[in-house]
Amino acid sequence: QVQLVESGGGLVQAGGSLRLSCAVSERTASRYVMGWFRQAPGKEREFVSALSIRGALTSYADSVKGRFTISRDGAKNTVYLQMNSLKPEDTAIYYCAAKVGSLTTVSTAYDYWGQGTQVTVSS
Repeated sequence: QVQLVESGGGLVQAGGSLRLSCAVSERTASRYVMGWFRQAPGKEREFVSALSIRGALTSYADSVKGRFTISRDGAKNTVYLQMNSLKPEDTAIYYCAAKVGSLTTVSTAYDYWGQGTQVTVSS
């Protein structure tokens, strides 16, 4: 059973930055496709970014492209989401997720989920 623990959320002003971390319990975390999703109040969970096994491929939602960067530190079994130029519409609970196989933006394809971390961007 893979366990994911997010951290790094908080309150930031518009234009600011945050870096989210997702610690993966397995030592072979690089075997998994890692994704970040978010859910704002009253809205459906939406795809933010994903990283393929061994980091060869990345994918970003259009709304965050050019502002967010996903990366993996294999030695620390941790995946990061660097978020720059934050906007109030980025306010949401951010979830880390993992799956085996190929990269996908579909949330239901992910097998493992973290508990989420709140990101609030004030205007």
